[in-house]
Amino acid sequence: MASLSLLDVKILTSRKNYDHRGYFSEVYRKKEFAEAGLEIDFVQDNHAYSAYRGTVRGLHFQAPPFAQHKLVRVIRGAAFDVAVDLRQSSSSYGRHVSVVLSAEAWNQILVPVGFAHGLMTLEADTEVLYKVSDYYLPNYDKGLLWNDPTLGIQWPLPAEEALLSERDRGHPSLAELESPFA
Repeated sequence: MASLSLLDVKILTSRKNYDHRGYFSEVYRKKEFAEAGLEIDFVQDNHAYSAYRGTVRGLHFQAPPFAQHKLVRVIRGAAFDVAVDLRQSSSSYGRHVSVVLSAEAWNQILVPVGFAHGLMTLEADTEVLYKVSDYYLPNYDKGLLWNDPTLGIQWPLPAEEALLSERDRGHPSLAELESPFA
């Protein structure tokens, strides 16, 4: 488990055990998380399929008291993954980290409560699996504008090539956002 420049965001790479049939990999073990000081009780698994390169999902977060930790991995294809710190009391408020997640690299990102999360697919037919620590509740589902220039995110494709939902196009900028994370 390694930290990125925002220390609360972690990168994990699971070992693959190969034999003549293929491989086996333990991608999550609650005991190992607990031993690393991460007492997270994941309650829901989500699976997102994106047919096109340049699909953007995010930047999303769920507001307290139902905020979510997310453990995100790509099982097919690749995605540029981003976490933005929305904790008002944090010295890194408004800063972000990014990493390329891919089926080939077999890596994962742990995005803790207090961060917005988003991704842009780098390949067609990309599939993303992620665990969350609280159930999805539409009334608490919030977002941050994915290409807000004040965030300084260097997305791998220009905005005109990005494929977004109407909802994701309408999220507020960081300056407009009233962060629910004290």
